[in-house]
Formats: sequence, structure tokens, C-alpha cells
Amino acid sequence: MRSTTRAEQADQRRAELLEATRKVVLERGLANTRIADIAKSINVSGGLIHYHFATKDELITAMLRATLDIESARLDELAAGPGTAVERLDRVLQYYIPDSRSDQSWLLWIDAWNTALREPAVNGIMLELETAWLDALARVLADGTRTGEFACDDPAGAAERIDAMLDGLVIRYTLHPTVLSRSRLLDHARTAAAREAGISPEALG
Repeated sequence: MRSTTRAEQADQRRAELLEATRKVVLERGLANTRIADIAKSINVSGGLIHYHFATKDELITAMLRATLDIESARLDELAAGPGTAVERLDRVLQYYIPDSRSDQSWLLWIDAWNTALREPAVNGIMLELETAWLDALARVLADGTRTGEFACDDPAGAAERIDAMLDGLVIRYTLHPTVLSRSRLLDHARTAAAREAGISPEALG
């Protein structure tokens, strides 16, 4: 078997540190996470972490960037995947909506929104995340309009309205699951998306 190179070992170690950081952040929150907490969680020294990431801010930013890259790639697959525009729109909506109020991705991003108010690097990542969602929605709506499945004169504007509504509903669902169930959240998402696309809500799902 081929032995791993030093660069490959460093990449593997960085990936391990990013995953550990993500787990600790989900437990403690971005503001309360310390390098010492991350080091303790995987039994390494703080010095090792600083060897790969000069500061806590650099480590946090790298972790958020890695998460963004994974989710953006998956979103592109769903938006450009097989099936009708109706089917792809529904896949994108279902990917957007958390599986439960403890959905790790949404807990992380809600926390990051707060941090983005004060940290320019995190703010930039959040803007990229928002742009990825808007582009995916607009792309599917535009594709469906070209094929005659949808009647949407302004895919970009429709995507903004759907996205803004979903952000608010997902936050409500995450904070108050007894007030808004996931099934009702999905119904709201499909109804709003169907109206923007000019189709019946029953066509989705």
C-alpha cells in the first residue's frame, strides 16, 4: 500500500480538527467555544490546533467554510439532478427544511447568523450560503418556466420571497416545535413555492 505523504497527513489532521470543532460548537455555541474545549474533545494539545490554525477565528471560519462547501455541492446536485422541474423544486425545498428541531446544520447556521453581525469573515460565509440557496431556487424556477411547467415571470424575485419566508418559519420551528410542526412547515413551503411557480400546491410532494 502507498504510504501517505506529509501533506496528506496534514489534510487529514485538519479535517479531524474541523469535525471536532463542529461538534463542540454545536454543544457550546460559537461564542462559548474555546480552543481548549476542542483540544480536550479529541485529546490533543492546544498547540497542535494552533499549528494548523493560527487563531480560533481562523479555525471557526474554516469549519463553517467546509460545511458550506458540502451543503452547496449537495444543493447543486438536487437543483440540477434528474426529473421534472416540479420534482427538483420539491427536492430543494425538502433539503432546506430541517429533519427535526435538533438538525445540526440549522442549529449551526442559526448560531452563525448571530456571529455574522460582528465577524466580517462569518458574515461573508453566510452571504455565500444565502446566495447558494437563492441561485438553486431561481435556477429551478427558471428551468421550469422555460419548459412550460411553471409560469414564473421573475425567478430571482420568487426565490428571494420563498427563501425569506422559509428562514422565518424554520427559526420558529426550531425554537417552538410545539407551535409549528415539520409537516405544517413543509406544507407552507410547498404552498408558497407553488404560488410563485404558478402551479397547484398539490403538484408538489
